[in-house]
Amino acid sequence: MANKSLNLDRLQLGACYYPEHWKESLWADDFRRMRELGLSIIRVGEFAWSIFEPVAGTYSFSLFDQALDLAHEHGLRVILGTPTATPPAWLTHAHPEVLNVSRAGVRYQHGQRRHYNYNAPIYRDLAARIVTAMAEHYKDHPAIVGWQIDNEINCEVNVFYSDADHAAFRTWLRCRYGDLEHLNLAWGTVFWSQTYTDWGQVHLTRPTVSDSPNPHQALDEKRFFSDSAISFVTLQAEIIRRIAPRHWITTNGLFGHLDSHRMTEEGLDFLSYDSYPNLATIWPDEGPEPLLDRKWSWNLSVVRDVSPQFCVMEQQSGPNGWVNRLATPAPRPGQMRLWTYQSVAHGADAVLYFRWRTATMGTEIYWHGLNDQDNQPNRRVTELGRIGAEFAAIGNVVAGSEFQAEVAILKDYDNLWDGELDIWHGPLEQRSTTAWNKALQYRHVPINVLFLRETTTGDDLRHYKVLIYPHPAIADQHVAALLSDYVHQGGTLILGCRSGYKDRRGHCPMQPLPGPFADLSGVRVEDFTLIGPHQEAPQLIWAEGIDAVSTTADGFNDILVPSSPDTSVLARYHGAYYAGAPAITRRSFGTGWVYYHGAAFNEVVVNTLIDLCGIRSPADGLMTLAEEIELCIRARPETGTSLWFLLNYSGRTQLVVLLSPHVDILIGAAVGGVVTVEPYGVVILEM
Repeated sequence: MANKSLNLDRLQLGACYYPEHWKESLWADDFRRMRELGLSIIRVGEFAWSIFEPVAGTYSFSLFDQALDLAHEHGLRVILGTPTATPPAWLTHAHPEVLNVSRAGVRYQHGQRRHYNYNAPIYRDLAARIVTAMAEHYKDHPAIVGWQIDNEINCEVNVFYSDADHAAFRTWLRCRYGDLEHLNLAWGTVFWSQTYTDWGQVHLTRPTVSDSPNPHQALDEKRFFSDSAISFVTLQAEIIRRIAPRHWITTNGLFGHLDSHRMTEEGLDFLSYDSYPNLATIWPDEGPEPLLDRKWSWNLSVVRDVSPQFCVMEQQSGPNGWVNRLATPAPRPGQMRLWTYQSVAHGADAVLYFRWRTATMGTEIYWHGLNDQDNQPNRRVTELGRIGAEFAAIGNVVAGSEFQAEVAILKDYDNLWDGELDIWHGPLEQRSTTAWNKALQYRHVPINVLFLRETTTGDDLRHYKVLIYPHPAIADQHVAALLSDYVHQGGTLILGCRSGYKDRRGHCPMQPLPGPFADLSGVRVEDFTLIGPHQEAPQLIWAEGIDAVSTTADGFNDILVPSSPDTSVLARYHGAYYAGAPAITRRSFGTGWVYYHGAAFNEVVVNTLIDLCGIRSPADGLMTLAEEIELCIRARPETGTSLWFLLNYSGRTQLVVLLSPHVDILIGAAVGGVVTVEPYGVVILEM
């Protein structure tokens, strides 16, 4: 895809601001302090529909006019949000058909946010009307540089079952399949006598016996949800682009049932993200030594696959949680700065904190901002001053540089969405991705996330030495040919169990597993089994000469048979009825290699494969790094210079040993030998 990135010549620091929440007498002091602390940009307006249009068809811009004029006087640039995430009470009362509905048919009511659906015609009309009015009014305002469409598309809820959605789904299916005959074939409706004979019989999934919907219908449903959201975003973006062409357009977040790549291609100038690393402490990865807030780097890597340089529209600055959910502790001293540089290290060239001051009312009174409700000085504001001074010093050196990685983990939307229902591969994906991400991070190997799409080409793959595609259950000959070409030209590909057993419809073709990957991998799956809840996973016995720790073959086992003379067996199963059968194989193909692991990946298997593949940290031979430090590299290929971010996620001082001196751009001086990294500290070396 074309590079849809935030194009800045220096880093920007900012905050989310809500003038409608505060007395006007506070605004000037807020904006003055922002500038003193190094902030240059604010986001406003994304929840203010009832301010902009207090009564249907009557617009009021005076409050935001005053706030934006004052922001401009203080030298602040402004991102203006379209307020469609919070339709006002007059709208939902007059048009209840705009409200979203649960799968069971229960209509959600007014009183929160994101309580609407994308497909109600009247909502699309009213959303277009408010966006048009705002764009016309603010198209020439000197403070505004860009727009955020809505807020966190598909957050809170990512499924939609209103009458309008059922009707739109039928229209979507007609466009996709043309007629009921092709729909019935795609959904396999001959099974259990589900065949449709009239379009009025067709719906989105609804509650069924055992709550097990048609899996092919469920996959199409998620594709439809994504297309509906993209259509809604594009509707607004086209209005703004026509009326205010000088302003850039984005939206924020990564949420389910949304093809963020296509949304950005079709409607945005770049993607933005909301980064709350402390939320990872609520859902830590399984096993010892969890990544916790460091795991958030994975999310940032996904954003970077959409927009190599992006904006963090909401960066965590304090403890957060609603009154009834998502309670996380306060960032420890230094963590807010660490998380800011975590975002920057992974490609963020603009970082806005959520929020300038903590709300005194509403659901998010515990989602703290930089300033507490008392508006008195605190340690977070002091920490912000340090960050602001550093951004001023290094901003033009960092902005525009590109993240560097020679290893990528492959993903695709069909497998992510299908795996939500399919317990035979969905849970394996998360388990294996966590193992790879964790092992590579702890070994200081930077990684990219790369989504395979119809537009992906060989050039998108070739600069990676290793590609990991953990469990591509859905695959086709196009993907197999793309990866075959990559391997033939010298790349290394690593596949996991359950690869290639479905086509794009979610059907299981009548061909030996691993389906389209069979020729490439040089193996045939002779048998397979899920590891049941009362079964022990078999052990792996590694081939002679492989120095590896004993481990289990987890989750699922493909029993393999080599089908090519170029295929060698690296490990065999032990302790199961298929003891002695190949479990891990390697095939030479062209000038590259293909590994096939017949189970879910765990960290022991991953670390062994890292050694076998010859994956090395860029730091090898240049410095020694503690496990607690993440290494990220941003570089300017045209100049050959690079910036090495060393991020200490521990509350203890860490020592880095440099074998030669380099400049730490944060202190503007050369460092060498033993370098001390403070708890939650950051070092950025110019290499």
